[in-house]
Amino acid sequence: MAFNHWTDPFRDVATLQDRMEQIFGNFLDRGSSGEERLGTGVWTPAVDIYETKDAVCVRAELPGVDKDAVSVEVKDGVLALHGERKFEKEVKEENYHRVERSYGTFHRSFSLPSSVDGERVTARMKDGVLEVTLPKREEAKPKQIKISA
Repeated sequence: MAFNHWTDPFRDVATLQDRMEQIFGNFLDRGSSGEERLGTGVWTPAVDIYETKDAVCVRAELPGVDKDAVSVEVKDGVLALHGERKFEKEVKEENYHRVERSYGTFHRSFSLPSSVDGERVTARMKDGVLEVTLPKREEAKPKQIKISA
């Protein structure tokens, strides 16, 4: 079964830039005192997709994201995850020495196989992991056939 990742090319460029900055550091955006800029904007949570006999499951890592700040939508054969991780304002921005965690909005979309029943999708969030279960249609489930003698 093939899953097609629905992408926005500009988001992909931003993701590549973020990863390059993580590897090499961001020398151009540092202030004169060497302070890091705050990691706010768009970010991309890591996602695992796997299939069982009865369903396709999607797990997204969303640490620090409140479940009320996340939406899950299935429309026209596409699963869309939207949400936001807000920057914690408990400490004043000028008191930060380094900010490596990403904050801001995220959006992930995945094309679903036709075997998925979009009407029975469930989602739950536990310990910073969003798990979306997409049950298969009855006709798509494998059936065991008895062999008679």
